[in-house]
Amino acid sequence: MARTRVGVAQGITAAVILMVMGHQAVAADLAQAASVPEIGVLALDEGDWASEWTSPWQIRLRGLGVITQDSGYVNGVPGSDLSYSRSVVPELDITYFFTDNIATELVLATTYANITGQGSIGRLGDIGTVWMLPPTLTLQYHFTDFGAFKPYVGAGVNYTMFFNQDAGSADALKVKNTFGTALQVGFDYMVDEHWGINFDVKKLFLKPDFDVTVAGAKLNGKAELDPWLIGAGVTYRF
Repeated sequence: MARTRVGVAQGITAAVILMVMGHQAVAADLAQAASVPEIGVLALDEGDWASEWTSPWQIRLRGLGVITQDSGYVNGVPGSDLSYSRSVVPELDITYFFTDNIATELVLATTYANITGQGSIGRLGDIGTVWMLPPTLTLQYHFTDFGAFKPYVGAGVNYTMFFNQDAGSADALKVKNTFGTALQVGFDYMVDEHWGINFDVKKLFLKPDFDVTVAGAKLNGKAELDPWLIGAGVTYRF
């Protein structure tokens, strides 16, 4: 009987010890859970807008200055040269962010150029006018360590389509669609989590071939446009 009582006492003591230890373990787990931030809740510094964007989409509306390089030639005509007019046009771009740093941008705008003969073909004067649609797709890297100031760099490809081509002093003019490449640098300054101010510079390397007929003679050549695209406008991040 004494041994039975001792065994019962030992069993009760062991149970109490296990209950106390279990209670302490649960309390420790709860304390640890309380110290871990809730998933999806971010501590944001004032002006750190990138951390609270939930959509990967962004659009910009810019005024765009198109500054072409005055260069080109007509094959078989020594000393021939070309120049092109400059223009200011509206431009829309659409950006998709894969991460806070990596994005792709599609630039949409249309502009025109008056083509003028220079050098040995300067007597031709205004050769003609062409309109162009140069959609440009770039892959960008965005720097995110400067608060509301968000600079970026990019590089990509361009495909320029020429349309509404009107001959001037030439009998006929046909500038051919062509691929090109692009380099880009710019920045956004975010006023709040959605709106910002943008400044952007692109260099397109664009040298389309053309056919031209002058005084019944059919000729061809290359228009070395290589324009600078300098834009400023507003940014909206969804």
